[in-house]
Amino acid sequence: MLAGQVMSKPFGARDLLKPEAMVVLHILAPGAVGGLERVVRSLAAGHTALGHRVSVVVVLEPASSEHPFVHALRHACHEVITLAVAPRAYLAERAAFAAVCGRVRPDVVHSHGYRADLVDAGVARRLGIPTVTTVHGFTGGDWKNRLYEGLQRRALSRFDAVVAVSQPMCKRLRRAGVPADRLHTIRNAWDDTVRFLGRQAARRQLAVPEGGQRVGWVSRMSHEKGPDLVLEALALLGDMPVALSMIGQGEGQRGLRQRAERLGVGELTTWHGVVPEAAALLPAFDVFVLSSRTEGTPMVLFEAMAAGVPIVASAVGGVPDVVSAAEAILVPTEDPRAIADAIRDVLRDPASARERAGAARRRLEREFTARPWLERYEALYRALVLPRGAALPVGAGA
Repeated sequence: MLAGQVMSKPFGARDLLKPEAMVVLHILAPGAVGGLERVVRSLAAGHTALGHRVSVVVVLEPASSEHPFVHALRHACHEVITLAVAPRAYLAERAAFAAVCGRVRPDVVHSHGYRADLVDAGVARRLGIPTVTTVHGFTGGDWKNRLYEGLQRRALSRFDAVVAVSQPMCKRLRRAGVPADRLHTIRNAWDDTVRFLGRQAARRQLAVPEGGQRVGWVSRMSHEKGPDLVLEALALLGDMPVALSMIGQGEGQRGLRQRAERLGVGELTTWHGVVPEAAALLPAFDVFVLSSRTEGTPMVLFEAMAAGVPIVASAVGGVPDVVSAAEAILVPTEDPRAIADAIRDVLRDPASARERAGAARRRLEREFTARPWLERYEALYRALVLPRGAALPVGAGA
C-alpha cells in the first residue's frame, strides 16, 4: 500500500525558471525531528530563497502521515510530496519515486539517511539523474540498524557525490571505500531563523521553576546520544541544587526513566518529550549538555551556541571542529564523572561560563553562517547537473 500527497506553492513550468536556476529534489524518511531533518529544511528553504525550485519527498508509514517535519516544510520550499508506504513495500516506493522524478524532472536528487540511500537513490541513477547524499552520522544501535548502515556504506560509492559533515566522518568514509574524487566535506551551518525566548518565558513554557539551576539535554533518546550518561552525571551532583530537563523521545525512554529512579534522580528530572521548536527554549538552561557517544556535526550544538548557553559537550565526531576549550568544556565520551565535574565548574564559575558562551556565539557567527554553506552545496549540484535540455526517461523502474 502506498499513497502520495502533494503540498505545493505555486510555481511555473520548468522552462520558465531562470536559466541559472536548478531543480533540486530531496528525499528522506524522517525520524523524530532532529539534526538531519533540520539540515534538509535549511537546505530547502535556503536554496528556494536563492531562486532554485526545491521539492522534498518525505517517506512515511501511513500512521505517521501527520509527521511534524511535513508541517515544518510547508513554507520552506516549492513542493512537499509525502509517500505513505506500508512496511517493506520497497518496490511500490521505488515505482512511486520514479513517477515523482518523471514529473518533477530534477537536475539533481539529494538523499538523506540510509533508507533513502538504499531504496530510492538508485531510482534516480537509473533515470540518469545525478545523485548526492549527505552522511549525517552513523548511530550504531541494534543489529538491524547496524546491518542497514553497513549496507548504506557499501552503497555510497555509487553516488556521484558524497558529503561528510565533519573531517572525522570524511576520514571514516574514505576508509569505507568512498572514492576520494566523489567525497566532499561540508560542515553543517546555522541558519539563524530561531527566535529565542527569554529565560523566564522559556522556563514558563517548559513548566519548570523559574528559580534554581537547571541542566538541559535535547536529543533523540537512544544509546548513541548518551542520555544515560547525563543521568549518571546528575547523580554525582548531590552537593548542588541542580535539576535536569530531558527534551526528546525514543525507544529507550522507559528504561531511562527507570534508570533515573534507581540512581535517585527521578524527582530531579523532568521529561518533556518532543517539544516543537525546542531550540527557542534553550535560554531556560544554566548549562546545556551534549553527552553523545558519536556525532557528525550536531545542529543542536549550533542552537546552544546561538542561544548563548554555556556548553558541556563530549569531544566526539565533528564536535571539536565546532567548539574548542575557549568556547565550551569538552569532556571524554563515556565519562559521567567528567560531565558532572564540568557542570559543577559552569555553575560555580558563571563569569567564566558566560565568557565561553560569548566566544561560542562569536565563532558561530564567524564560521558557520548559512550563505557560504548553501553556496557550497549549490556549486556541488551545479558541477553534476545534466544539460538543461536533456530529456529524462519517464517510468523507469529500479
